[in-house]
Parts: sequence; structure tokens; C-alpha cells
Amino acid sequence: MRVRKPGTAAAADEPATPEDFNEKSLPFSVRAEMKGLPKDLAITVGAHIVAAGELIDVDPERAYKHAEAARRRAGRLPVVREAAAETAYAAGHFDVALREYRAIRRMSGGDELIPVIADCERALGRPREALDTLASIRTQDPVLRAECLLVEAGVRDDLGQRDEALRILKAAIAGRLGSRQSQARLRYAYASFLERSGKTEHALHWFDEASKLDVTGELDTADRIAALHGVILPETMELETDEHEEESVAGHPVERAANGDGEKAADGNAVQGNNAVQENSETLERDPQNIDDRTGVSE
Repeated sequence: MRVRKPGTAAAADEPATPEDFNEKSLPFSVRAEMKGLPKDLAITVGAHIVAAGELIDVDPERAYKHAEAARRRAGRLPVVREAAAETAYAAGHFDVALREYRAIRRMSGGDELIPVIADCERALGRPREALDTLASIRTQDPVLRAECLLVEAGVRDDLGQRDEALRILKAAIAGRLGSRQSQARLRYAYASFLERSGKTEHALHWFDEASKLDVTGELDTADRIAALHGVILPETMELETDEHEEESVAGHPVERAANGDGEKAADGNAVQGNNAVQENSETLERDPQNIDDRTGVSE
């Protein structure tokens, strides 16, 4: 009887290794990382990684188990740790996600993971640790700084400082910080806080502004606008955007802060691409310095 090496045997709660795996379905960079593994082990690890990616949006808990199966076998590979972190975050296992994201940051360095690490601290009920993490950022990348502000706004609200959360977001919107998608997310978060403050009309305005810049379609602005109007949309129905409106507007995995509440991210990604270029949003048709006139929010 063949005895498997420690860590390679399937765990009791582990999903079966997909049998239809084709290693060519993996990006070249991932295949390159796994070249140091024995052939049969690389196939098993790759199959679980692919399954995790396919399931993360539809069944995050099962995706997490596939990623854990890969991590048990090849935990030293960065791509495996990334899969474990992202699926743990999506499934709400924030303690595991925090451990994995910290491990990735030790391996890669840089500030890219600071927002999601801070968001994990927030989810675990440690707002002060979250703020300390955000304060450690060194980069001037506008997209990454916008992500940090989204998380900070959520932390401030958790601490009962909603006015400060609104002030942070308002300044980032007026300053046109980040990319168009960053601006969509900032407006979405701003609208969420306004809604929770009972300022329905202002919230509707900013959900609408967010939808105009949401070029990736990641935000559920249609549902939020419909709910404020007392309408429940069928799952297959989406609000249509006027074609000319799309052309006139310059214009993310939304984290818990952008939801303006204690729920985790819809896509599990708190960090946008670090190479994104800052673009000026054209959504603020009026003078951004007069933002208070449109929101009713004081300084």
C-alpha cells in the first residue's frame, strides 16, 4: 500500500479534486510558480486553485475549502496563499484571511494589501488595529489611497463617528481621488452612509452618481435605488443606462466599508490594481467645493 507524504492526503472535509482539470487553463505565471512541484502534486494543486476561482462568487465556502486543499499541499507558493486569503475573505473567515494576507505581504512587501488587512481587523472587531494598519501606508498611489479611505470610513462609522466617515468620503470625492471606479465606490459608500442617516433624497442622488461611474458593474446601485423607492427588482432585471449618458460620463473585489455597514465585500477584493491611472471624474457637474449644498452634510 502506497503511503502518501504528510499533507498530501485528502482531509476529511476536503472537496474532491476536480477530474476535468487542464493545466493550460492556469495563467502562465501560475504554471511557472508550480514548476517546482512534482507533476502529480502540481495537477492536484492546480485543480483546486481553478475550482476555487470558479466558485468564489457563487459558493465562497466551497471555494475556500478548495483553496485550503491547495494550501495544505503547497502553502509556500504565493499564488496558493493568495487563493487561500481571497476565498477566506469571501467566505467570512477573516481570521484566516488576515493570517494569509499578512504572510503574502511578508513575502512580497509593498502596501497593496494594507486596505484588505485593515478591513480584516475591522471585521474581527479591532477598529484601533485597523486604523493603525491604515496609518502605516507609505504609497502615494491614488487608487490605493482611495481604498484605504473607504476602509477608514467604515471603521469610523463602527466607532460611532459617522460625521467623520462622511467628511473623509466627501473630501475624497471633491478631490477626485483615484480612478473612475474608485470614484464610483466612494460615491456608493457616501450614499450608504447618507441612507443610514435617514437622508434618503441625498442618498438617491449619490447612488445615481455612483452608477454612472461604475463601468465594471460591480456595485448593486440599481437594487439600492429601487429599494429606496420601495421597489424590489427581479434578479434578472437591471436598470438600463441611457446610451448618451454613458458616453458623456468619464468613467470595485465592494469592500465592507463601501457598503457602509458591517457586511463583507461583495467581491472580496479590497484593493484595486496598483497600476491604475488617476483620472478626473466628470460626475460632479456642479463645483465640488459646493458638495455640502447637494448632500446636506455639514463639515
